[in-house]
Amino acid sequence: MIAALNDFDAEIYLRGFPQMMKKSPALRVLVVDDELLIRWSIAETLTHAGHTVVEAEDGATAVRAVTGPAPPVDAVVLDYRLPDSSDLTLLARIRRLSPHSPVILMTAFGNPEITKGALDLGAHKVITKPFEMHDLEELLVQACASGPRSRSDAPIQTD
Repeated sequence: MIAALNDFDAEIYLRGFPQMMKKSPALRVLVVDDELLIRWSIAETLTHAGHTVVEAEDGATAVRAVTGPAPPVDAVVLDYRLPDSSDLTLLARIRRLSPHSPVILMTAFGNPEITKGALDLGAHKVITKPFEMHDLEELLVQACASGPRSRSDAPIQTD
């Protein structure tokens, strides 16, 4: 049976991985995290999925990435706490500088106030570290397909 498969299908079959039938569009993603191992893991995961990754270790580098002459980013994966940013100011600035790029905010310090504030500023989603790395690529594709959230798209809180 394996002989009838092409090389790619045979490799997938032998490894026991399901073959992905639908290929996601290639995205240009800015990954902002000061923790090298986390940034590397995200970059490797997204690159393996066919996306281009731009890495930034702090807020200043992230701002240069979205304002520089390089092609614009399709999405941003942003850590909440960085050496030069420990609140939602950087998220607000990135949303202002790159309004068409959905932002997924990562945090190990999540609480309802941070989540609400991030969503109010237009973050697509807030995810808590640690998270399943294999879920991130699908989340990014969904975020880009639905477009960036504006402040008026933020969920309405009812008491």
